[in-house]
Amino acid sequence: MKTVFIRNGEIRKRPVVLLSFPFDQTLIDLVKTLPSWSWSIQQKAWIIPYSEDVISQLLPVFQGKAWLDYSDFKKVKMPEPAHASLPAIDPATQLEISKFQDWMRNRRYSESTIKNYVQSLSLFLRFTGNKNPEEITNADLESFHKDYIISRNYSASFQSLVINAVKLYFSNRLKRKLEPVAIERPKNPRLLPHVLSKEEVKAILESHQNIKHRAMLSLIYACGLRRSELLNLKPQDIDSTRGMLRVNQGKGKKDRMVPISEKLVSLLREYYQYEKPKVYLFEGQVAGKAYSGKSLENVMNQAVTKANIKQKPTLHWLRHSYATHLLESGTDLRYIQELLGHKSSKTTEIYTHVSIKSIMNIKSPFDDL
Repeated sequence: MKTVFIRNGEIRKRPVVLLSFPFDQTLIDLVKTLPSWSWSIQQKAWIIPYSEDVISQLLPVFQGKAWLDYSDFKKVKMPEPAHASLPAIDPATQLEISKFQDWMRNRRYSESTIKNYVQSLSLFLRFTGNKNPEEITNADLESFHKDYIISRNYSASFQSLVINAVKLYFSNRLKRKLEPVAIERPKNPRLLPHVLSKEEVKAILESHQNIKHRAMLSLIYACGLRRSELLNLKPQDIDSTRGMLRVNQGKGKKDRMVPISEKLVSLLREYYQYEKPKVYLFEGQVAGKAYSGKSLENVMNQAVTKANIKQKPTLHWLRHSYATHLLESGTDLRYIQELLGHKSSKTTEIYTHVSIKSIMNIKSPFDDL
């Protein structure tokens, strides 16, 4: 029998478990029965979440199939979640949160927004000790910011998320507004988008031999798509006669039309003849089910590694690069805003700060010395 080597690892400062072994399809299939598995090209190992009893969980999975060598594995003291010390939600508070959740769902808020708002409101109400919402004041929210968010150095975006959730709950569920003067909005840091050169984009798009992987990444860059927009595409969204791609219900539940090149249409035709998807343009192992976001991220990571790019670009970098390359080729910002599906022109204007076309024409005074 082959040996599976088990050791500790870390991803984004969180402990994980690494499994490595010589290629064996049977062992690979066993790993894929484990929860939340992924493959790391950098580590050349399979990754699963860390837990103190992970060895006892793995032993029955590989029994009779492989030897487990966990001599290099050590138990890690897991940091206690910041919210672990807060009291649990009581039934009355949970009922109120459920009503708020139903209210948002009835008004067609996106599921991701509902999830974020419910979690934020739950955290705040737990911090107050399940205080009756009718008795909550600005002082409670200010205390939450000072003693929970600021003291734990949470981000400004998380702070704004809590404010949005709490204000929506109080203004629409309890029909009263908290004093806005007392709830100051934190300043979000101004972060410039990451942009790849055209040479780097080409290297990423051509790195995969798998036609589905190549088509997915090419479509994200060629049409400036978000990850969710790509995964929700259906074959009928491609109008090859007009050379247009229809993006349905993008961010903010907005539809938009994006031009698609004949070169990309040809690639998609070849892919379609090979894969013959049933419902979605890109489907996973189960026919009729959309390709998963996690798998798409893995496709991107593998492409970056194969392309030998030192940075660690994400899928969204391809969208940023699409917008910046359009701007550098002379496309008007108003058209770029429409193509990206931005609600505000201010969002699109950020690309003027990363475009090098005009900046490169500026002569440094150092050259005149």
